[in-house]
Amino acid sequence: MSDRIDELMQLVDVEPDALREAEFAQAQAILENLVGKTIADIEVEETRIVLTTAEGNRFFFYGFLGGSEEADET
Repeated sequence: MSDRIDELMQLVDVEPDALREAEFAQAQAILENLVGKTIADIEVEETRIVLTTAEGNRFFFYGFLGGSEEADET
């Protein structure tokens, strides 16, 4: 039981910069695979961007949204 609690605590300790870097790398890999594809739709939602290709494949991008105006001004 204590091992499981330790694992869960490590999830809480994720560094925001490391998470952003990982999300950026994943987004870059997805975009590289989309070269030559037709984008049929893009939706900007509160916490993600949803991209749909003409073939009907959907891709989700997280981590690029959510800044406050205060943070943008500094």
